[in-house]
Amino acid sequence: MTKLDQFQSMFLSADKTALRYKKLAVKHVLVVSDLDGDAAAELSKRVRTFISVVDDESTQWARLDGGTFSSVKQLLDNVDKQAPDLIVTYRHLHSSAWRWPHSLGEYLDVLTQATRVPVIVLPHPDAARALPHTLKNTDRVMAITDHLSGDDRLVNYALGFTQPGGSCWLTHVEPMSVFDYYLDVISKIPEIGTESAHELIERQLLKGPRDYIESCRREIAEQHLSCEIGEIVIMGRRLGEYHRLINEHRVDLLVLNTMDDDQLAMHGLAYPLAVELRQTPLLML
Repeated sequence: MTKLDQFQSMFLSADKTALRYKKLAVKHVLVVSDLDGDAAAELSKRVRTFISVVDDESTQWARLDGGTFSSVKQLLDNVDKQAPDLIVTYRHLHSSAWRWPHSLGEYLDVLTQATRVPVIVLPHPDAARALPHTLKNTDRVMAITDHLSGDDRLVNYALGFTQPGGSCWLTHVEPMSVFDYYLDVISKIPEIGTESAHELIERQLLKGPRDYIESCRREIAEQHLSCEIGEIVIMGRRLGEYHRLINEHRVDLLVLNTMDDDQLAMHGLAYPLAVELRQTPLLML
């Protein structure tokens, strides 16, 4: 390696991404269900208690009950008309397929991809799957991604939904399968020492998100936010690790990215996570 290459590497290593904090503003919440009457009102009341952290005197609450829509188009038209900042609903609207753990249901599948509005997805009310500690408040929030550094929107939403005095876990799980693949390629190149490559690459992969989380802590201190930042930066098999981490930390709300500008389908692991994590409320961005 030339001295110029060494200087460039040192410069790039020192160039750290920092959080650009933006206070979350949720002025209009739309609660969507296939219920009517008292049942719909009770759901809306429970939702308002659950996410009370974003509720203040200026927040407008609206309901879209089951009798007001009977097709995906009608649902989307209503959402466009009301233009909410946040939608709260549950999987398998107008469907009995909640009995089978294979999808979110056609309404939610389209809703999460056809609108840029963040959607909180609750366990289906008839499924009795919600964990005992969920749907009470949001004092334990977790943001998950495989590319945490620079994802300010994800972090700002996670912080905004964390109850004062609560814990916000920032989680980066580096996919072990991809790491193993590239190490296998490196092992076949005689000029590169496999053992040192393993150590150095792993260290660098995890350094970025750790540095970014440290910048989040500094920004939170400067903004005088009363929440604790938890750090989880690991290598792992992502779906299994997420299951373990969510259970271990008794997460009330899981925040994840779902939109992908390059495709119509849901982003990365978002869909399998959303389908499998049926007991935990999700905030899908």
